Amino acid sequence: MKIKILTVLLSILPLLSFGVIIKGKIIEKSSAGEIVALPGASIFWKNTNIGTAADVNGHFELASSVKSNTLVVQFVGYTSKEIKLDDINKEEIIIELVPNINLNEVTVSKRKLGTVLDRENPIQSQSITGAELCKAACCNLAESFETNASVDVSYADAATGAKSIKLLGLTGKYIEMMTEKNPNFKGLASVYGMVYVPGPWMESIQVSKGVGSVVNGFESITGQINIEYQKPQNAPKLYLNGYTNSMGMSEGNLITGVKFSNKLSTSILAHGQDNTREIDHNDDNFLDDPMVRQYNIVNRWHWKPSKEWITQFGVKFIDESRVGGQKGYDESKTNDMNNAYRIDIDTRRYEAFAKIGYVFPKDDDKSFALITNFSSHEQKSFYGLRNYNADQKYLYANLLFQSYIGNLNHKYTAGLSFIYDDFKDYLTGDNLGTNKTEKVAGAYIEYTYLPNDEITLQTGLRYDHNSVYGGFVTPRLHFRYQYAPKSTIRLAAGSGRRTSNPIAENSFLLASNRSITIDDDLKQEKAWNFGLSMTQYFNLFGKGFTASADFYRTTFNNQIITDLDQTVNEVQFYNLNGKSWANNYQVEIKFEPIKRLDVTTAIRFSDVKADINNEFRKVPYVNRYKGLINLSYATNFNKWQFDFTTQFNGDMRIPSTQENPSEFQRREKSPAYALLNAQITKRFRIWELYLGAENLSNYTQKHPIIGADNPHGEYFDASMIWGPIQERKFYLGIRLTIE
Repeated sequence: MKIKILTVLLSILPLLSFGVIIKGKIIEKSSAGEIVALPGASIFWKNTNIGTAADVNGHFELASSVKSNTLVVQFVGYTSKEIKLDDINKEEIIIELVPNINLNEVTVSKRKLGTVLDRENPIQSQSITGAELCKAACCNLAESFETNASVDVSYADAATGAKSIKLLGLTGKYIEMMTEKNPNFKGLASVYGMVYVPGPWMESIQVSKGVGSVVNGFESITGQINIEYQKPQNAPKLYLNGYTNSMGMSEGNLITGVKFSNKLSTSILAHGQDNTREIDHNDDNFLDDPMVRQYNIVNRWHWKPSKEWITQFGVKFIDESRVGGQKGYDESKTNDMNNAYRIDIDTRRYEAFAKIGYVFPKDDDKSFALITNFSSHEQKSFYGLRNYNADQKYLYANLLFQSYIGNLNHKYTAGLSFIYDDFKDYLTGDNLGTNKTEKVAGAYIEYTYLPNDEITLQTGLRYDHNSVYGGFVTPRLHFRYQYAPKSTIRLAAGSGRRTSNPIAENSFLLASNRSITIDDDLKQEKAWNFGLSMTQYFNLFGKGFTASADFYRTTFNNQIITDLDQTVNEVQFYNLNGKSWANNYQVEIKFEPIKRLDVTTAIRFSDVKADINNEFRKVPYVNRYKGLINLSYATNFNKWQFDFTTQFNGDMRIPSTQENPSEFQRREKSPAYALLNAQITKRFRIWELYLGAENLSNYTQKHPIIGADNPHGEYFDASMIWGPIQERKFYLGIRLTIE
């Protein structure tokens, strides 16, 4: 009831404040009498911080202000101009500025920021730029968060190379993964999807905590991660990247762009990875790293036929073979108990996407867009003697309209969405399978109230009807208040839902001899997320600091419990019967103690508990705390760059193995440990060389595989991973860029 009342009240807000819209254009008259627009010119009300900037054509719109009746126009190199409101008629006004100084050409260079906090967004979000991605090897998306304090990525098992991602203390299935605002990497791709995005392809990564915008769907519970690829219109003529490491893995990346005209451009992004060496440094007869062969290619286009229309579209293809398990597997023999234990995962994935946008010719603040994405994912695999084959077809479409009510203080986005998800999988041995088709039709509206520069209120509501689970409502609320010039507070609340695919999302558990039991009546997962965050900019000892602190709480109405505690021989999936919540606290500080040395420090605490096996206990495999120190130093003109990162990982609960014989038992609580990574980069005119090392202290989890000497026995389990399983690793890479 409180949510309904709040939604009604917020829907009335647009009616409470209307003002006169001042429209105009900022120009300069050249000596030849030609009229030239001045894009980027500043327009604001005198003695206030209420203003705007001219667009690319010199046009602007600004609501009238009760605090001032004098309009001020400024632009670098031109004499400022003041205009009283009484002098302005209701038509569009033309404001001419006169140059006041002749400037010689000046080149200004500054080191790019690695991670940028979005100050204006009511949703707490940060952008990981290309500069940050280059601080580490960053072979793919899974390795892009080594210098990030909010996102954790670790190995999920000791055999397949699967990566587990966590945000706000919960696994990646509660994060909405997107590629350029298209929901992606669901179901079958949820475990290995992060290795399908090569690092050099990414222009930036946006990480948002808590429930996201209703525009992007109903599934975001703990946050959203959006990947922006390199754009065709900005793509280099040629980009080459080569990488190799001491584990025998080599890869190459190519990006090339062609600009046919100012309206049409295209690019090709290609990736190849190969690792065929059987490496076993810990002498347990299992490969320390799976042998992977991957081919990945994207062709994308950018077409802007007119000022009003813009279109982007493209296709992507992935072919990957992933092999793990024991050394000495004989391909010519039958895959049975007389052969070595082998894990073989073959994947083919096809994607196609399109975006079409239209901006109204007489009003740049009104637009509509259609966003679509289709993927086909096929996987054939076996884990020892168990076969797991699956197929998923996924279609997403989102039609949205953006406009305002009365003036730009009241903006809204409304739209319709549709999801088609056809999912099939089958696991032999356990005789389990899924044959399910979900069709989800949705409608939403999101209203943003911007009374001034200090306050942003964003409220959203969507309704979706699922052909399997019925209809449901998803409310979202975000509030930003800049209560001082360098101080900002954000509040967030909302709910999210998702459909679980237990085997696909936990396929790494197949790297064990646990049997799998799934309840017949699994319901949709449903949760609420509440967040509070604060950001403060301040000076200390003459240096600028950025400090942020946040707290998020996630509570589940229903959750699919992955129960590893009832017995060591079984994993059970069932609906939550009781309570489940996750509390997450984080403090982060960024500063530059000396010129060109960037320092990031952070500490995070997670308290995640749920009713598991009739006991309210800590959820396994969640670090109690995590600390981060990242140092990045660059010499003049960025010719040399030195990066060093230390991660402090706290203890976590491990499911009990005490019912096993003593030689197959493991600890029930992991120790705290630190991971150290370093990289040196040397830059030349068009190319750069980088050399690095991961896990410098050579810390690893001892005997990560239970029963490694008898993988067909009842005690075999390669999925109980709490720490690093690879020894110290060195790598070398080269990048070549021709703009």
